[in-house]
Amino acid sequence: MGRELEKHELVERSIIKTYRKRIWNPFLIALKNYKLVNAGDKIAVCISGGKDSMLMAKLLQELHKYSEVPFELVYLVMDPGYNAENRKKIEDNAKLLHIPITVFETNIFTVADKTEKSPCYLCARMRRGHLYKKAQDLGCNKIALGHHFNDVIETTLLGMFYGSQIQSMPPKLHSTNFKGMELIRPMYCIHEDAIIAWQKFNGLEFIQCACRFTENCENGTGDSKRQEIKQLIKELKKTNPNIEKGIFNSIHSVCLDTMVGYKSNGVEHSFLDDYESSASTRNSGR
Repeated sequence: MGRELEKHELVERSIIKTYRKRIWNPFLIALKNYKLVNAGDKIAVCISGGKDSMLMAKLLQELHKYSEVPFELVYLVMDPGYNAENRKKIEDNAKLLHIPITVFETNIFTVADKTEKSPCYLCARMRRGHLYKKAQDLGCNKIALGHHFNDVIETTLLGMFYGSQIQSMPPKLHSTNFKGMELIRPMYCIHEDAIIAWQKFNGLEFIQCACRFTENCENGTGDSKRQEIKQLIKELKKTNPNIEKGIFNSIHSVCLDTMVGYKSNGVEHSFLDDYESSASTRNSGR
């Protein structure tokens, strides 16, 4: 009779076996389709302490065990000013799941708290900058963030409804401020409901809302425009179960020829720029 598996081993088994179809396979699909992990990479796995980043850490840890592609991982936790309870929860979960975290301190919450204009925007920019800088100092060429499938489609709709633009969340992008650094999103194809199911299946408790500026937290999302979008999608799914897949597929099939305007590399373009010349080309081809 074999030995009883430890908690972290049960969690790892659930990823590979119980949630193979809903989590492990979509994870591998994203890596392959978007070429997220390459030989020689040293990736800073950015852990905030929530369900998404903790699962991402375990996924990349499992990949590192079995992959024939040589790469390195650093499990990076940035403390922007967590209260003692949240900090302890992150450290306890990392120990429970056998994730060897590297923690570094910042004063992001304190700085953002002092600004009256867009503290959330400032906090987000500072977080990203600190993560890039620390990762670069540790010799990494990539940082990995735990954004998932639902984050992608919600961001797309948020941009349309509240930002007056069609803008999505790419699976990877080069940093404009940190030369040679790249951001990747390994959970790009994993649905949030699968992540929640995995968490409940394993009886895991992660931090939800650690932000000082969000007083009312619901499932860790807060009372925000994103929560409105979640509810909207939930309602639309009642009559169209494939609505999420449709939104996700649409950002992979943008028809620029039908767009009135678009922006590329910071430069705005109008369909009028080559409207007449394109008509001449079509006519001459007849």
